[in-house]
Amino acid sequence: MNDTNIVFIERTFPSANMVLVKGKKPLLIDTGFGSDIKGTKQLITEAGVKPEKIGQIVNTHYHSDHAGGNYYFQKNYRTPIAAHRWEAGAVNAVDPEACSAEWLDQPVEPYRIQQPLSEGDEITSGSTVLQAVETPGHTLGHLSFYAPEEEILMAGDLFHRDDLGWLNTFREGTAAIHRSMESLEKLSRFRIKKAYSGHGPAMDDPGTAIDKARKRTEKWLKEPEKVAWHGCKRVFAYTLMIKDGLHKNEINSYLLSCGWFRDFAKHAFNVEPADFLPVLMEEMIRSEAALWHGEYLKAAASYHAPDASWMNRNIKPKDWVRIGLPPAAIK
Repeated sequence: MNDTNIVFIERTFPSANMVLVKGKKPLLIDTGFGSDIKGTKQLITEAGVKPEKIGQIVNTHYHSDHAGGNYYFQKNYRTPIAAHRWEAGAVNAVDPEACSAEWLDQPVEPYRIQQPLSEGDEITSGSTVLQAVETPGHTLGHLSFYAPEEEILMAGDLFHRDDLGWLNTFREGTAAIHRSMESLEKLSRFRIKKAYSGHGPAMDDPGTAIDKARKRTEKWLKEPEKVAWHGCKRVFAYTLMIKDGLHKNEINSYLLSCGWFRDFAKHAFNVEPADFLPVLMEEMIRSEAALWHGEYLKAAASYHAPDASWMNRNIKPKDWVRIGLPPAAIK
């Protein structure tokens, strides 16, 4: 089958990439950050499918840049969602740990998952069949999706063309790096002509990208501090994106309030959080992960800022019941 039914949509931060799978029951893999919903709908429409016609949303994992648009689709169109069974359990139970939103301090509006997925489960758009592949590492319930007929892989945040997903040993377990290595090894045995990841361009040579990611994780095993720096800088940079920068006078108090910052300081770098403040700031500037714009520290990577109403939005799973869960899916 021609792979034109599978449409890769590359996006700018704060949203992750999407993949639209056309057919009688179009599938949308990931929905971007919540503030980007207008752009999400426009991109889907330009790709040839009206947002209300999406038959099912499929999440690679539950981080805000991948699942943030779920709420809008369920609230307005009652679109059903499929995701890994473990993440489905946390989301549907309104677990405070769902989406790692509290720990990361990232807003996620409420949603529900109708189809829990496991290894080998199949989802179809009516024209294209996708197989769920359990690829833990970035999150414990991370999924990749493989179209066997087209030999196309949707890799989520397991690996990218020139990078791989950051590893959260504090919420996903100390073996996250080993799980990531096993996931990469699993995918290296697939026949893959093309791969699409959650960030960055499409990969026409996915085998090389997987091999590079495997070699990097092997180095990380010998130098675990590099795993921590990789994750710490990416979480902070993403924070700077969704807040469109932090004023120099608020950076310290903000960081000290964040679970991710305190955990990295104490457990990855063995220093008190207050002592880690200047260390992280120095590294962000040295590595050019962030830059000063006057009195504001901003992410150096390309992004577009959420509108003002989103910058200080503080919607976490603990707020979901109060906000009201979306209506049950009817499709």
